[in-house]
Amino acid sequence: MKPEIKNSGILSHTCLSLNQEAVLSEESLGEKLKIVIDSLPSQGVSLSEIRDLFGQDGLMLLTVFLTIPFMIPVSIPGVSTVFGAAILLIGISRLLGRNLWLPKRFEERILPADKLRAGLTQGLKIFHQLERLTCPRRFKNFTSDGLIGAINNCALIMGAVLLMAPFGFVPFSNTLPGLALLLLAIGLLQRDGVFILLGYCVNVVTVFYFLFLIAGGTVIIQKILHYFTGVAT
Repeated sequence: MKPEIKNSGILSHTCLSLNQEAVLSEESLGEKLKIVIDSLPSQGVSLSEIRDLFGQDGLMLLTVFLTIPFMIPVSIPGVSTVFGAAILLIGISRLLGRNLWLPKRFEERILPADKLRAGLTQGLKIFHQLERLTCPRRFKNFTSDGLIGAINNCALIMGAVLLMAPFGFVPFSNTLPGLALLLLAIGLLQRDGVFILLGYCVNVVTVFYFLFLIAGGTVIIQKILHYFTGVAT
């Protein structure tokens, strides 16, 4: 019988301490995430509760969890900033070799559990499809430590910064950086260099997409200003 994490309305630290190790050791990545999603309280959840659920050793699995809501085109207001900041700090802590620290204002931010659970459930379908494509030890040089490890952590940081960019109202502005982070996190978890390289590529695509948005927005603003100044004269 598989161990279960019961949903008591809050994330019980006692329950987690008894069951978390067994759950995280026996289940696949997708099953672990499903258990976490089912464990979210109904009235709202804070980032600190989500972090404590995964623990210090599950930071890459936490990163996967934080990126899944962005796999659907409908964004949840405020989530990209909070989750992006958390992933940014995960990347920095990995780069510096330190434990994860979160500012209190992010730790205590209450997120709507119903909307979050719905987004996670939809995004989990895409994750399952990606998980089936992984193959450990492909291009294993891209999963090593040292310089390559530092570059991978910098790619995580870059993806998190892009996720936090103020383009949430634009289609795919959260999906692209979220996908890059998801590919990187899966690649690091599964030791699959192909997924890490794909994460690099999507990061680059995101940068060009944002540059296109900025350039297009600048042109539109200039035309609007020219129109009104022309009418005025």
